[in-house]
Amino acid sequence: MSLFERWLTLWVALCIVAGVALGHFLPGVFQVIGGAEVAKVNLPVAVLIWLMIIPMLLRIDFAALGQVKAHWRGIGVTLFINWAVKPFSMAALGWLFIGYLFAPWLPGDQIGSYIAGLIILAAAPCTAMVFVWSNLTRGEPHFTLSQVALNDTIMVFAFAPIVGFLLGLSAITVPWDTLVLSVALYIVVPVIVAQLVRRVVLASGGEAGLRRLLARLQPVSLVSLLATLVLLFGFQGEQILAQPLVIALLAVPILIQVYFNAGLAYLLNRLAGEQHCVAGPSALIGASNFFELAVAAAISLFGFDSGAALATVVGVLIEVPVMLSVVRIVNASQGWYERGALAAARPAESPR
Repeated sequence: MSLFERWLTLWVALCIVAGVALGHFLPGVFQVIGGAEVAKVNLPVAVLIWLMIIPMLLRIDFAALGQVKAHWRGIGVTLFINWAVKPFSMAALGWLFIGYLFAPWLPGDQIGSYIAGLIILAAAPCTAMVFVWSNLTRGEPHFTLSQVALNDTIMVFAFAPIVGFLLGLSAITVPWDTLVLSVALYIVVPVIVAQLVRRVVLASGGEAGLRRLLARLQPVSLVSLLATLVLLFGFQGEQILAQPLVIALLAVPILIQVYFNAGLAYLLNRLAGEQHCVAGPSALIGASNFFELAVAAAISLFGFDSGAALATVVGVLIEVPVMLSVVRIVNASQGWYERGALAAARPAESPR
């Protein structure tokens, strides 16, 4: 990792502070930027998100889906966490903490919107930052590529139905056209663009040409991430300053679900006898969120000033530092993990 990437948490923190400050002192500017939208999709944010995730998506060879069978246990664990556990556990945590335990300290007219934002956040598995987390845990690269490609494919079809189902349980009307449009703009379009560029570059310059392009685009991706954070926190600057207690309360179920899902994925991989280089990224993919899509969907569905948008932005606020703490836990526990994974794998290997 470059020096800039090693200090990513610091840059994120500075951009959060800068965004909140700019949103507070220059609210008119951010209102103009927020108003630059088509079909409820903010164009400046969309451009920044595309600039951020397309370089990441260029790394994905969708032919890597054929390698799923080599890591079927880790793939199975991550898919189980992402699609059968995380959205529903977050819905349960949202209803418990936001709808019940913390309800007396929250504005009553926003409780349903807060829960909706938490559900949207949890229903979008991480795409862009997965490569950073996997690299930090010395993760198996083919597994990471396969898992991301498979998750992106599933997300195109599953994100809207799962969110719609859970939001329906929350008695919130879902504008399906807007939700599907968000999926198309923040998943389908970048994936198509990235794959077209990848094919052209590989045809003209081979793997070496692709590596050169990725090296040039990496700073663009990181700068776009930081600029996106400045905009998002600028949009929410007034709410963050005015509602610090709300921010703290919303962070509680998000923190619990991150550590719960990461721990569950890590433990299930260990019990299945999967290698640590697979279990690490599996746990991190299972715990992290595609917050770009979540924020966009929340803004599109409920508006910039909604509780749902604020809840997803809280996810952005804690995503990087929390995931870095999970990385440290995964790396520090490698010896413990491998002792248990080896023992679990022996019965299956003994007949050979």
